[in-house]
Amino acid sequence: MNGLAMLAFSTLISTGGNQCSSAAVAGGKICPPSTLRVAFFYISLYMVAVAQGGHKPCVQAFGADQFDPSDPEESVSRSSFFNWWYFGMCGGTAVTLVFLSYVQDNIGWGLGFGIPCVVMACALAVFLLGTRTYRYYVSGSKKGVVARAGEALAAWRNRAKSIPLLPPASQECHPTATSAPEFSTGVEEDEQVVGKAGLVEQAKGIVRLFPIWATCLIYAVALAQSSTFFTKQAGTLDRRIGDHIQVPPAALQSFISITIVAIIPVYDRVIVPVARRYTGVPSGITMLQRIGAGMVLSLVSMVIAALVETRRLRAARDAGLVDKAGVPVPMSLWWMVPQYVLFGAADVFTMVGLQEFFYDQVPDKLRSLGLALYLSIFGVGSFISSALVSGIDRATAARGGSWFSNNLNRAHLDYFYWLIAALSALELLAYGYFAVTFKYKNKNKGALLATSTSC
Repeated sequence: MNGLAMLAFSTLISTGGNQCSSAAVAGGKICPPSTLRVAFFYISLYMVAVAQGGHKPCVQAFGADQFDPSDPEESVSRSSFFNWWYFGMCGGTAVTLVFLSYVQDNIGWGLGFGIPCVVMACALAVFLLGTRTYRYYVSGSKKGVVARAGEALAAWRNRAKSIPLLPPASQECHPTATSAPEFSTGVEEDEQVVGKAGLVEQAKGIVRLFPIWATCLIYAVALAQSSTFFTKQAGTLDRRIGDHIQVPPAALQSFISITIVAIIPVYDRVIVPVARRYTGVPSGITMLQRIGAGMVLSLVSMVIAALVETRRLRAARDAGLVDKAGVPVPMSLWWMVPQYVLFGAADVFTMVGLQEFFYDQVPDKLRSLGLALYLSIFGVGSFISSALVSGIDRATAARGGSWFSNNLNRAHLDYFYWLIAALSALELLAYGYFAVTFKYKNKNKGALLATSTSC
């Protein structure tokens, strides 16, 4: 919220004095921003990024912790929670892209950043109102999740040197089993084993997820194009609706959110109950099956994007606009809608599936870390996308024609989309192998450890 407030305030800081502003208007030049304005802008961006990194994994884990996985009804509700969580997130995104993009382009960036700040303040107030009704997860350990994860990985690395610890003499045998504690926090207790053995198990629980993590990175690379090159393409097309309305290129991203908002209720209320009758799985299909289905849709979306870009380039050549980058290509903006819609459908499966998977399959007390791993897929995927673009740009520019020329009519984004589609196909094969061989976490492990009486 503070970061958004600073963003809004940065738009009010002078760009460099009245003389500079007058010269800009008269000469048609853009005045460089003042040092103070640049500092405010970047500090606020980093504040928003840091806040999102801490907020997203923790608040989502906290929400899912409100459901008891040992209760059949609440277990089903917890699976639905991830659907409706993403529904709310994308509903907000759709409003933002349609409404705020118009405000920012036609009224001002100050109001465009100020509105989200006010909305965040209201959201914080609503969250605090529910404080007395939440279930809380009380941990016996005073160490944070990062410290626990570090200890677990260190213990796993040194597991060959570790010696199993014998229980103290006073606790060697118990005539009766100790029952597992009653659910009071929304999380099963699976860490009754204390010491190095328990830490090694936690480390294994994290490390075994990395093949799934790694084989989802190309999905993140493909998704990154929807907010970058897709938008740049849209800016070259005929974006008119009637005689007076021109659609902002970024507004096309709203079709992803609109598709998600439209599909999730159908998926949760129709597809899941029907699938549950045949599979017996509370969520209809398994988490890994859901992720894989979304990856297939993402692959199809990239193929369609490549075909649409090929048609756009042909339309530019036929109209003699190859060297006229500022003139709209005589091709309707709506040609790009299918690829956005398919990405929205892919997100319903893969994004929500990944959220549930990385929450459910990590050791119980490291669930925030699990959701942080899920978010890191898209951070690392964006870096991979940038590295691919930079490398391909240097290689193709050296041959005389960059795939990413500033004049998109001379670029070859279609080749780049075909490359991502090919990488997605290879990724899907690798993912299929690891998904088939993956063994889901034993839900009853905590209860078994709690009732163990071996000496």
